[in-house]
Amino acid sequence: MKNSSSIGISEIGTSSRLKRIGLIVPSSNTNAEPDCLMLIPASVTLHVTRSGGYDVNAIPDSKEMRSFVRKSIDQQVKLLVDAQVDVIAYGCTSATLSDGPEFDKEFCNEIREKSGCPVVTTAGALIMAIKSLGLKRVSFTSPYVKSLADESVDFIRQCNIKVVNQVGFEKNLNSLEQGALKPHDAYEMAIKADHPEAQGVVISCTDYRALEAIPAIEAKIEKPVVTSNQALMYVCLKQLGIEPDCASAGGQLFSRFDSHG
Repeated sequence: MKNSSSIGISEIGTSSRLKRIGLIVPSSNTNAEPDCLMLIPASVTLHVTRSGGYDVNAIPDSKEMRSFVRKSIDQQVKLLVDAQVDVIAYGCTSATLSDGPEFDKEFCNEIREKSGCPVVTTAGALIMAIKSLGLKRVSFTSPYVKSLADESVDFIRQCNIKVVNQVGFEKNLNSLEQGALKPHDAYEMAIKADHPEAQGVVISCTDYRALEAIPAIEAKIEKPVVTSNQALMYVCLKQLGIEPDCASAGGQLFSRFDSHG
């Protein structure tokens, strides 16, 4: 056994610093972080800050999401800039899905100007992931209320992707109830949402344990599945030019990963 005095300097790590993803999530969100950590390789670290100012017991509808996304996140962005992150991920899908693709781009640009680094929204990442898989027709499911789900579907359609079926929960769920859903709930809703004309299934919401259900869903329907957190990390890793080392956790999307594509 070597003692400390016999360890040469060459045996001490001298590689450059790890790449850093900065993540902004709603304050009640407890599922985005574990999902992201399942997907990023050891060469990347995750740095998270939270955005609040909403009632976690209220039903997050279109009006609530539009209000939430317009609250200042200057402090959250500054904290991530202080951490010298290499890319900022905005981890609330419905916040910009509810306002359309143009608002999503403007929102990205605003954060980019304040931070000086690349920015990825989950809504934008969903579209990029769907297109990376070459899907032109998809089914959609989420734990959102009907009005918010309808706006999410409209966002996808505005990006020239056809949504052939849409499925949601019968009960309107508040933020805490959405976060408490199990992977089996995501599995059942995805199977229900699948459609003969759909080339894949999209599962939206970062506070929804859909990632863990991807292998079972894809095995059952024999089609790719795109989830919010999976898509977000997929685009962030592509932005960093780093390939994942956990392709199985990310389903077909990650198994086809090309950091240069």
